[in-house]
Amino acid sequence: MMLGLLLARTGVDVVVLEKHADFLRDFRGDTIHPSTLEVLHELGLLDRFLALPHQKVSRINGQFGDLRFTVADFSSLSTQCRFVAFIPQWDFLAFLAGEGARYPTFRLMMQAEVIDLITRGDHAIGMRVLTPEGPLEVHAAVVVGADGRHSVVRARAGLAVEEFGAPMDVLWFRLSRRSGDPADPIGRFERGRIFIMLNRGDYWQCGFVIAKGTYTQLQVKGLAAFRERVAGLAPFAADRVGEIQEWELIKLLTVQVDRLQQWSRPGLLCIGDAAHAMSPVGGVGINLAVQDAVAAANLLAAPLREGRLTFAHLRQVQQRRDWPTRMTQRLQLFMQDRVIKPVLGEAGPLHPPLPLRLLARFPSLQRIPARLIGIGFRPEHVRIPLASNA
Repeated sequence: MMLGLLLARTGVDVVVLEKHADFLRDFRGDTIHPSTLEVLHELGLLDRFLALPHQKVSRINGQFGDLRFTVADFSSLSTQCRFVAFIPQWDFLAFLAGEGARYPTFRLMMQAEVIDLITRGDHAIGMRVLTPEGPLEVHAAVVVGADGRHSVVRARAGLAVEEFGAPMDVLWFRLSRRSGDPADPIGRFERGRIFIMLNRGDYWQCGFVIAKGTYTQLQVKGLAAFRERVAGLAPFAADRVGEIQEWELIKLLTVQVDRLQQWSRPGLLCIGDAAHAMSPVGGVGINLAVQDAVAAANLLAAPLREGRLTFAHLRQVQQRRDWPTRMTQRLQLFMQDRVIKPVLGEAGPLHPPLPLRLLARFPSLQRIPARLIGIGFRPEHVRIPLASNA
């Protein structure tokens, strides 16, 4: 959606295909980081975006056993917005779609499910799409797969995926929030369990981290036992765990971390989770995807507009974004292996790892994770001009 908006602003004809009838999928990437807010500022959209209902978070706090610490303090960043904006992803997508609709070269098709590629030799020239009106073909100078970690586009393109694994899955659910509750996000690390609570205004978005593949075992123990564990991790919300009345209210996120060896082939490019599925560590996935979109627009807008796009242009997107992707995943895998896996898998006393002890002892170090989470490696900036007739 972001790439479509950026390209349409420059006069490139764009069709965005969405297989569902709406954007209403809960517990998706809802954290809009300073890097993405900076892009919105550069597009002149920040004030309109911040007029939407959202929550501002300037600090991320954690507790590892008895050790309390602040993971990141975004107020130290030298950006337009020194906070993370929490907003439902469906509102963000609807906002971008509305902004895209301002341009005559932008078209959004809902209930349009891509099922296959159209190729000429090894060159992708379009997609076969199912719609309520029947099948159709969409031909394009370039097909961009931005369809997530289970990407149909990358599968049909036969692009090789490198898997890195993950020691955990995440159960997402809601608990109501009250005026006397804490305001900042909360992360609790206890032996065998990790619990995250994100302030969403009138409710908490809760993430219960479990060892990979153990959800069925948890269900066998019963919902009452699960509610008791949640109450123990969030004592201030113990009086409302009864709101979890059935397992259907809990959504399982199967965590995977992977990366395409090649993001493109002639006529086709993958970006975002379709190119590199991220761990939920840091909540950076949606923001990495936006950075990919900005880089792709910067590199491809002029060749597309002038009808001279080549495979070399598509390869430049990976050349630009591969290093920040690798570095971010390397940090996520470090956290998975050194913090999350030991907490979920080992018995005995819980000892905070050295990085967390240093964060607790030296508050100035909080600027480092704030930079890595909030801005990331090699942040992108909008470099393409607005079309003269837009």
